[in-house]
Amino acid sequence: SPPGLLLLTSFLLHVKEDHASPTQLVCDNRLIQKYIMEAKDMEKRAGQCQALPALSCPAVLPLVDFTFQQWKSKSNETKRREILCDLALLVGAAAGAQGQVSDECGARQLSQLYRHANSFFLLLQTFSWEAGHWEPSCSPHSMEQTHITSIFLTYRQLVQGKLRFFFHDLAKVLCK
Repeated sequence: SPPGLLLLTSFLLHVKEDHASPTQLVCDNRLIQKYIMEAKDMEKRAGQCQALPALSCPAVLPLVDFTFQQWKSKSNETKRREILCDLALLVGAAAGAQGQVSDECGARQLSQLYRHANSFFLLLQTFSWEAGHWEPSCSPHSMEQTHITSIFLTYRQLVQGKLRFFFHDLAKVLCK
């Protein structure tokens, strides 16, 4: 997908040879603003789709709200792992919902959300500050939803909240 591929490509082009670290992706604030606008746009377009069915198998979505004080007290690695857990649930929810939606409009929006969320998921796995790799054994706080639009709302909130603040925190460290 061009947008998801663009995100991953732009990140990979700025990865240092010796060890993976996000650089210009987090240093250029316009990029995260672009992804926030895309998330808002996807949510709006999904809301305009006609007759989106209720999901017969509820989507398990992460609870992505947080307090700023809590967020500031966490290490970047902890934040990264938490966002990875949230993204893993979102990718799974989008994939599961895709199989339940026959409407072309809804299917198209879910496919785009899946690609974007999966691109962020792959991107965040490429760097780490602690030894070892991310294990998919996390258990974030979650809720079950039968409304497809909840998937888009959760994704937008994640990009607008945790992901934006995470990139901001990384920029303080990586951007001179």
